[in-house]
Amino acid sequence: MADKYPNNFRSSSHKNPASQRRNDKFQPSAIWAVGLSPLLPQILGSMFNIWYNVARVQPLLTATQQTVLTSTILVYNLVVYPMAIAYWIIRVRALAKTINALQKGQTISTQRLDLARRQVLNLPWLGTAIAAIAWFLCIPVFLGALLLTPENPNPNIFLYLPVSITISALIAITQSFFAIELTSQQRFYPILFRDTKVAETLTAYSLSLYERGFLVIVSVGICPIISLLLLLSVPPPSDWQNLYFALVVGLIGIGFGFISAWMLGRTVVEPVMALKKASQAVIAGDLTTRIDLKRADEFGPLIDEFNQMVAELEEKQYLREMFGRHVGQGIAQQILQSNPDLVGTEQNLTVMFTDIRNFTARSAISRPSDTVVLLNRFLNIMVEIVEQRHGGMVNQLLGDGFMALFGVGQGEENHAEQAVNAAQDMMRGLERLNQELIAENITPLQIGIGLHTGMAIAGSIGSPQRMEYTAVGDTVNVASRVESLTKKLGRSLIFSGATKAALPKNFDSRLETLEPQMVKGKSEPIEIFTLL
Repeated sequence: MADKYPNNFRSSSHKNPASQRRNDKFQPSAIWAVGLSPLLPQILGSMFNIWYNVARVQPLLTATQQTVLTSTILVYNLVVYPMAIAYWIIRVRALAKTINALQKGQTISTQRLDLARRQVLNLPWLGTAIAAIAWFLCIPVFLGALLLTPENPNPNIFLYLPVSITISALIAITQSFFAIELTSQQRFYPILFRDTKVAETLTAYSLSLYERGFLVIVSVGICPIISLLLLLSVPPPSDWQNLYFALVVGLIGIGFGFISAWMLGRTVVEPVMALKKASQAVIAGDLTTRIDLKRADEFGPLIDEFNQMVAELEEKQYLREMFGRHVGQGIAQQILQSNPDLVGTEQNLTVMFTDIRNFTARSAISRPSDTVVLLNRFLNIMVEIVEQRHGGMVNQLLGDGFMALFGVGQGEENHAEQAVNAAQDMMRGLERLNQELIAENITPLQIGIGLHTGMAIAGSIGSPQRMEYTAVGDTVNVASRVESLTKKLGRSLIFSGATKAALPKNFDSRLETLEPQMVKGKSEPIEIFTLL
C-alpha cells in the first residue's frame, strides 16, 4: 500500500533528470488525455439511459410515437452531441500552445500563464456545464416531439422520460467531473503550477471533500435507488422482468460504485499516502523530502504547508549544522535551545584565551606546510578537550591560539570549574603532544592560558553578509590581558580573582596566590592565581 503512489513526493532537492525526460516524453498526450477523459462516463450514462428507455419507457409508447422518438433521438445525437463535443475539444485544445511552450522551457507572459491556469482550474466545471446542457436539453426536445404526434402520450411518459434522463445525466455528469479533475491534476497541474502553489492562484470554486462525497452518493446510490423505486409505480408485464430490471440496475450501481471509489481513492488516498510517506521520510531524517502533488482542494494548502514546514526544518537544520561547525555541535544545541534567534544576551561566562608562545618566530624558520600541520595537530587536541570533555565552546581561532567560552547557553554556574579543569587537561594534552614531537625531532610547544569570569554579551554579531557568534565586553578584554601575563609571570596557566571566586571551595587547597597585576583598562591591580 505504501508504494502504491511512488511518485507523489521526492526526497532530493532536484528532480531526477531521467524521470523528468520520461515525463516530458509522455506529456504531449496530456491534451488528448484530458479531452477524452469524460468520454467513458458519458458513454456509460448513455447506455444506462438507452437501456432504461427500452425497458421502462418504450412499453408506454405507440408504434407511431416510438418512430417519432427514435428519429428525434437520432437527429439530436447527430447534431447536439457533436456540437457539444466539438466545443469541449476546442476549449481543451486552446491550452495546447501554452502547455507545449512550457514543456519546451519557453518563456511566456504572465497574463498568458494566468489565463491558462484559470482555464485549467475551471475545466471540470466547463465539462459539467456542457454535459448538463446536452443532457437536460433532451427533456423538452423529446417531450415536445411526442406532443406533436397525433396520438396523446401516456401520462406516465412525462414522469419516466425526464426521470430516466435526469438519472443518467447525474451519473454521467458527476463521473465526468471527477474524471476531468483527476486527469487535469495528473497532466496539467505539474506543468502549469510547477513553481507556484495552486491555492494561491485559485480562481475557481473547488469542491470540498464533503461535497465530493455527496456527489458520489448521488451518483452511485440515490440514482439507482430511484430507478428501483419506479418499479412500484409502473410494473412490467411479468415478475421476471421486474427481477431483471432490478438486477441490471443493481449491477450498474455496483459498477459505478467501483469507478467512483477508484476516482475518490485517487482524490483522497493519493495525497494521504503521499503525506504519510513524506512524514516517514522526515522522521527518518530526510529533510529534503517534498510532496509534488498539486491540488486545488483542501489538500492543496495542506501539502503546501507541509512542504513549507519541512523547508523551514531543513533551513534550521542547515543553520544548526553550520553553527555547529563554528561553535561545536553540543554547544550549538544548547545555544539554540536557550536562544533560538541568536540575539545578544548578557550572560555570566568564563572566558579562556590560549596562545602558543614564540609561534611567530617558529613559523619564520619552518615551511608553511609544516607550520599548518603542527598547528592543526595542536588545535585538534585542544578543541576536543575544551568542547567534548568540558562543555566549552572554541569561539575564535586566533592563528597561533584561540578564544573559548564556558557557560554559553547553560543554566549551571560551574563554568569557572569547567574552564579550570579544561586548562589542566590542555596542559596534560600538550605534554603528550610534545612527547610525540620530540620523537619526531620537532621542537616542543609551550602555551599560555588565561581565564577570567564575569558578565559578557553573547550573540550573533556582524553584518547581514558576515555574522559570527561570539562574546564581547570587558570580561573578554580582561581575559585576553590575563593570558598576556603568562609570559611575564612565567606561568602556563593563570586566572583572575573573579574566576577564583566562582570556583568551588575544594579548589582552595590547590591554589597559589600570585602578585596582583595591572592590566590595560583597569585602574586597580587585579588578583591573579594559578594551580599548585
